[in-house]
Amino acid sequence: MTTSGEIKRIPLLIMIAVGIMVWLVGPPAGVKPEAWHLLAIFVATIIGFIMKPMPMGSLSILAITTTVITGILPLKVALSGFSNSTIWIIVCAIIISRGVTKTGLGARVAYIFVKKFGKKTLGLSYALAFTDFALSPAMPSNSARAGGVIFPIIHSLSDSFGSKPEEGTERKIGSFLTLTAFQVNVITSAMFMTAMAANPLAVSQAKEAGVSITWGSWALAAIVPGLISLLVIPWFIYKIYPPEIKETPDAAQFATDQLKKMGPMSNVEKRMLFVFGTVLLLWIFGERIGIDATTTAIVGVSLLLLTQVLSWGDVTGEKMAWDTLVWFAALVMMATQLNQLGLIPWFSKTMGNQVAGMSATTAFLVLILAYFYSHYLFASATAHVSAMYAAFLTVAITTGTPGVLAALILGFFSNLFGSMTHYGFGPAPILFGPGYVSEGKWWSIGFMISIINIIIWLGIGLAWWKVIGLW
Repeated sequence: MTTSGEIKRIPLLIMIAVGIMVWLVGPPAGVKPEAWHLLAIFVATIIGFIMKPMPMGSLSILAITTTVITGILPLKVALSGFSNSTIWIIVCAIIISRGVTKTGLGARVAYIFVKKFGKKTLGLSYALAFTDFALSPAMPSNSARAGGVIFPIIHSLSDSFGSKPEEGTERKIGSFLTLTAFQVNVITSAMFMTAMAANPLAVSQAKEAGVSITWGSWALAAIVPGLISLLVIPWFIYKIYPPEIKETPDAAQFATDQLKKMGPMSNVEKRMLFVFGTVLLLWIFGERIGIDATTTAIVGVSLLLLTQVLSWGDVTGEKMAWDTLVWFAALVMMATQLNQLGLIPWFSKTMGNQVAGMSATTAFLVLILAYFYSHYLFASATAHVSAMYAAFLTVAITTGTPGVLAALILGFFSNLFGSMTHYGFGPAPILFGPGYVSEGKWWSIGFMISIINIIIWLGIGLAWWKVIGLW
């Protein structure tokens, strides 16, 4: 038996074998050899992200090293991803989210919502939904929101109502709250550029395609379809997978008791709330006064240090942030170079030929549905975005779809496709693992919700995007 820290040799061998096979096949006509060889390393890295023979950071360092020692890229270019400003948004936002968790502000927000709306089970699900929504703009780890803030509350509530998988009573309330919390997290992740780690990667790749997306433009485009999904999805789950317990007056009392234990808002929570509000306002309005999203993120971390909400030890100890920096840097660098070496334009032209003759609307619909449902093949949203976003965006633009509209829809779908499986989105294993929901129910309900989200985001969403001038 191997431990979690050991290398999984068979997946590692598969990853290397796939990379070598792609390398040896050789480039098709019109593709430079160095572009094809970089693709081999990129494909092997994505396979590694899916199969996880090693941590993503380790795989990324290996990928960067390989591009240099094979002579495909000079060292300066191979390390260029670390200077990408978009990556630093997510690194700083993860550090900011540590403050939300450390101070207890996230839990307090959750208990306030539960106290206010938690007298019925459906209301309780909405309380947890809007807790996730409130935290999502500055918590880019959707796993941290779902697993670190929301799920502990669900687990405590389920226990208090006698809803336990090991006793066969999960359907009392635990199943409904768990499934709803997951599907809500999928939606909130799509609503803000800083609500999920791979969103800035999509923004970076869109920039390479000549499309600029700001924090504010993403949030404005997502707010209407996102809020509608947040209202519809818990109700839909309640109807097709109802909890046995419909009334939950004890939940409000539970939240009240927890708030009493926490006491009045502490000074450190108030300072955290101030920083959170400042960062959010600057992300929304900062572009108008010359403060971009990356500068805002750095300002947020600086304020946390100045107000002593976080220590430098907290910052250096935030392993997720620095791990994210490494694998993001590798992916952004390789994706950028694949574009500059001509592979992405070649692939886009090839794909464009496949949809030639279709109207722009039909071609785009085919592309985004293929992009969405191919997520069944991925165990990581980041891997999916890395592998397919840039190519699908370029093809969509060449078929006549407005660039910003195509980039945003693909960005939203890069989160919404996480609804379908128990392995394809960061929070899924966390919420699926305790056993409140069977695999069959998770998949079947997830598929139905994927259809509902597509209808909402392409139906109401398109109408809203017309109003704000995206097409």
